[in-house]
Amino acid sequence: MEEVLNKKIEIDKSNWQPVKFGDVVFEPKESTKDPIGDNIKHVVGLEHITSDDIHLRNSASIEESTTFTKKFAVDDVLFGRRRAYLKKAAQAKFNGICSGDITVFRAKDNLLPELLPFIVHNDKFFDYAIKHSAGGLSPRVKFKDLANYEFLLPPKDQQAKLAELLWAMDEVVERENEVLERINISKRAYEKKCLIKYRSGIENKLPIDYKIYRLSEIAEITGGSTPSRDIEEYWNGEIPWLTPTDVTKHNKILLDRTREYITESGLKNISNRLYPVGSLLYCSRATIGYAIINDVPMATNQGFSNFICNEKVNNYFLYFLLKHLTNELTRLAGGSTFLEISKSSIRRFKVVIPSQNIMMKVTEKLLEYEKTRLELESKISRSKALQKSLINQVF
Repeated sequence: MEEVLNKKIEIDKSNWQPVKFGDVVFEPKESTKDPIGDNIKHVVGLEHITSDDIHLRNSASIEESTTFTKKFAVDDVLFGRRRAYLKKAAQAKFNGICSGDITVFRAKDNLLPELLPFIVHNDKFFDYAIKHSAGGLSPRVKFKDLANYEFLLPPKDQQAKLAELLWAMDEVVERENEVLERINISKRAYEKKCLIKYRSGIENKLPIDYKIYRLSEIAEITGGSTPSRDIEEYWNGEIPWLTPTDVTKHNKILLDRTREYITESGLKNISNRLYPVGSLLYCSRATIGYAIINDVPMATNQGFSNFICNEKVNNYFLYFLLKHLTNELTRLAGGSTFLEISKSSIRRFKVVIPSQNIMMKVTEKLLEYEKTRLELESKISRSKALQKSLINQVF
């Protein structure tokens, strides 16, 4: 499949007909005043539709309070008309009711319903929807505007073949996602088994190879700060200066993404320090994040609590342990402007640390899981890019 898609597919469109979206799709105006009496079980809001995903995977139950009345049916595509730039459009495999911020698309007789989600997930369609949205903070697009979107429609027999090809590519992505989910479940089970949470009274129940420490006992914990913006000589130097936004969702620091660098004098001005390679960076504000410095020494702003581990703990073990304990740490957050965990609370936080032998075995196993997960996510990303390329070539 990948070899085929890496080359531009030659598609004979000589007998395809130019149509407008409204020629092949309509917006059903069906509603209900008694969803329970109509045996409706699913309620869908914008939050249930995932960006860039053709599958409707989530919904709320009808038992939950709702004011929604708009009905949709199996094979309809639910399009997020509010903030179209989020690219939310998914094909339903169940009946239900949905938010007024969702437009329901239903295929007419001259279009196979199996092809509809791919027409909508064409980049040109989303670009058109964004262009024709109106409003300030929360722009919306109307179906009557989307109805004028033009594209080439293949004959019915070719529609079936194209739908088969597109869904086959989607099946590749879905299977890869299933493998990834199994890896994640296995990793979470291993973490639950090997990364022990501290609880009051646990002291007398621990195996002999485990000890309890405050974080301040296993690492030097300090925070960064920001040089004065008014003094030019502090900025545009060669020292990477990180903020939480410089850490990716995979807890990686990418130097080509780091936006700001400071000078030696800027570092001295804030009484800051360079954190050496191997330091663990912990974002102690509302959006919790972690990273380990692997490239060059770096400075950070005050959004981090930075750990330089001592001989009692392996830095990667502490990295995995703190990620596992995110919920417990988050409960320590306070503040009025934004939630933040104080350095004193972090230093007092108790963790359970095993012997060096156990620690190394656990760390190696978790790094294996991490490597496998990243490889799978990269593979899924490539498959999705190929799928998108195919959709854009066809429509």
